[in-house]
Amino acid sequence: MVKKNRTSWTFLTNHSHVLLCLVESPSIKMREIAEKVGITERAVQNIVSDLRKEDYIDREKNGRRNTYQINTEMHLKHPIEEHRTLADLIQLIYNNEES
Repeated sequence: MVKKNRTSWTFLTNHSHVLLCLVESPSIKMREIAEKVGITERAVQNIVSDLRKEDYIDREKNGRRNTYQINTEMHLKHPIEEHRTLADLIQLIYNNEES
């Protein structure tokens, strides 16, 4: 759930927030991601579509449920961080939790 005392901006984009939700829970429902990130379910669907089109994630259908796999070797898009991969971003965010 999004904290109520948040400011109007964050350091990471909604795309990265959605991606990180999929890292934590590859079978999470779009509705749950929307609640965690604080955006609409439609916005989550659009972001997932963007990430799939660019091969950052793959989708496997399991009945009515989807499971997503992150392509961690993909490079980040912006010129400032394009020398880094998704694996680098994930490690940066979750490094302290895995120790």
